[in-house]
Amino acid sequence: MFTSSHHSSSTPPRLSGGLGVRSGVALLGTLCGCLVAVLALSGCPGSSGPATADDAKRSQSEYDVARDLWLSRGQPRAALEHALGAVELDSENAEAAHLVSLIYLQFCASAESGEADPNECRLAEAEKYARLAIAHDKDFRDAKNTLGVVLVHRKQYAKAVEVLKPLTEDILYQSPEKAWGNLGWAYLEWGKLEPAIDALQRSIAAQPDFCVGSYRLGEAFEKKRDYTAAEGAYSAALESEHDACRGLQEAWLGRARVRLRLKRQSDARTDLEQCMKLSKRTRAGKDCSALLGNME
Repeated sequence: MFTSSHHSSSTPPRLSGGLGVRSGVALLGTLCGCLVAVLALSGCPGSSGPATADDAKRSQSEYDVARDLWLSRGQPRAALEHALGAVELDSENAEAAHLVSLIYLQFCASAESGEADPNECRLAEAEKYARLAIAHDKDFRDAKNTLGVVLVHRKQYAKAVEVLKPLTEDILYQSPEKAWGNLGWAYLEWGKLEPAIDALQRSIAAQPDFCVGSYRLGEAFEKKRDYTAAEGAYSAALESEHDACRGLQEAWLGRARVRLRLKRQSDARTDLEQCMKLSKRTRAGKDCSALLGNME
């Protein structure tokens, strides 16, 4: 699960998935980063030269259509077609390139959760378009954040940290909780629990209602075998004022696991039942069902 950001003031839809891409795209974004040096893009889309004024205008129109289809209508496939068209018309349209990356991440989130074909997850494409956006707008902080998320999903943790750490120190970035949260996620996946906990606590300090950060902090404490602290973090994620946070299935599963460790079977059962009410088809839903079955 991860949390990625959109360059505009609107918030992209939550990506369903096992907190990898989602949490990572609603968590977790659903969490995201900034490269010290933008690497050269191979096979970049778009025309070989600068777009004409007419093509740039048409590109912006295509981007606007894509954005509406994705944010307002929930049609990622149609949105992707228009976003790719926008980049084809004007390869310097950083907003459009970033949107392409975000949509590819959504497909990965759905695949990760078990709700879509894994072949639809194209992380290499998500990375390519995030880098393209940054190449044409070096101050595009949300695209750097997105690149960090992609690198975590590609298990390139050192590179993700290299991208995300400077973003946490960038006073101009308006979503510090996401930068810290994604940095913590990168450390967590890398197996570095202490820096993960530190970064995740900073993400929550920056935005106390950031439920993805609380969820990942719960994961970190659970891996550290501090089950009391893990329960508190998972509970904070689920008790956020944002209704969407109560739909964070992985947090219900995580809290149930640690409550079982704490010998609180009744509370764990309640969490597992709530998890299954959200969905029985996702990977988390199936895990909740299996854990509940083991309690019978």
